[in-house]
Amino acid sequence: MKIVLVFLCVAPLALSARAEKDSSSFDSAAPPETKSRFAMLDDVRILANGLLQLGHGLKDFVHKTKGQMNDIFQKLYIFDRSFYELSLQTSEIKEEEEQLRQTTARLQIKNEEIKNLSQEMNSKIEDLIQNKIQLQEKVWGLEDKVTKLAIIQPSTQETEEISSLKAFVEQQDNHIKQLLKIVENQHVQLDRQHNQIMELEDKVQEPSLFLFSEFVISHNTGVHGPAIICNCLMFAFLGPAPDCTALFNSSIQSSGVYTIKPNGSEAFDVYCERKFGSSWTVIQNRVDGSLDFNQTWDAYTNGFGDLNEEFWLGLNKTYSITKQGDYILRIELQDWKDNKRYIEYAFSLGGPETDYSLQLSRISGSIPNALPEQTELRFSTADRDVDLINDFNCPENYLGGWWHSECEETNLNGKYVAPRSRGRLDRRKGLYWKPKKGRYYLLKSTKIMIHPTD
Repeated sequence: MKIVLVFLCVAPLALSARAEKDSSSFDSAAPPETKSRFAMLDDVRILANGLLQLGHGLKDFVHKTKGQMNDIFQKLYIFDRSFYELSLQTSEIKEEEEQLRQTTARLQIKNEEIKNLSQEMNSKIEDLIQNKIQLQEKVWGLEDKVTKLAIIQPSTQETEEISSLKAFVEQQDNHIKQLLKIVENQHVQLDRQHNQIMELEDKVQEPSLFLFSEFVISHNTGVHGPAIICNCLMFAFLGPAPDCTALFNSSIQSSGVYTIKPNGSEAFDVYCERKFGSSWTVIQNRVDGSLDFNQTWDAYTNGFGDLNEEFWLGLNKTYSITKQGDYILRIELQDWKDNKRYIEYAFSLGGPETDYSLQLSRISGSIPNALPEQTELRFSTADRDVDLINDFNCPENYLGGWWHSECEETNLNGKYVAPRSRGRLDRRKGLYWKPKKGRYYLLKSTKIMIHPTD
């Protein structure tokens, strides 16, 4: 536009200069009148041609400017629409935050209600235990009296005392039945509250807080009925737990070595690791290669190593834990660049009669799977290879007991090899994770642990 204005200003000046020049020439030369008229006509034509070109230029400039303005308006429209959509999303986020805040408040109220119910239930159970102890003492005294009565004829006073003891026993029995009825009602209420909390937790996507260990222990047993609940609670207070998760629910909150006693098994020590708001039972740990994992069948069956450092818990102990119910197998891996990955399986572990056969089904993970799924994998060691493949002993050649499958290139119990060992043979004897399609993951540390699915 500025160019057009300058041109419009310059054009009259040029015409004026041209007229002055013509006038001067006319005065000096004094040409005939006819020639002057033709000269002016030529100037008019030149001016008209210039104006025509100027018009075309203005037209092109107007079209370009119009196109640019349309582009600007289009971008402004897109920006306004994006800003409007962003405003709507912001409003939705604010509404979701408010709903989440309200849900959290309701969850806190429900937790407080369960805490009060749990305290009331504990008090009643303590009364029940005291009454049971008193009843046992009375029964022992009654047994002594009956023994004496079998020898000598009871006196009238002793007969009255026996009748009194019998009435007391009946009274205590009725009292115990009432307490058991109260415990059953409390258990129903706790189940109802627990289901409500689980629904709220699904909404806010937060793990359970496990505030009340007595209820969780009785819930995890998978049995119902007031008498069984009482036994579970007494077990939680008086005896070892069946695994690390039960220990965590019994108020033990830190990682470390503890004693457990799975159902039908002797008590033994395990390493419990606190993770994800619960406690996992660790069955294998390797961190620095200080322990030789090229062990015999008996060693892998019974376990070896230091539970506070590198160790293998033992196939028999692991089986005694997992046969109690459904468990998750979690494998944590760390390479020499300190990258950490994991994979989780639903699994089943057979007993010694099946050579502790393992069946896996992947659940989740951050690394490709390297173990066969839905396949029975039998454990083997160098001195007991249960499935020789083309006369090739996998544990003997790959240095470590494992659930081998056609000597696949995965072994978490192999020789501990640092990255400086570049030979392929050494690397395959090392600690590594090798998916069927993918590269080797030469590992610095591994950890295998289990947790109940419930």
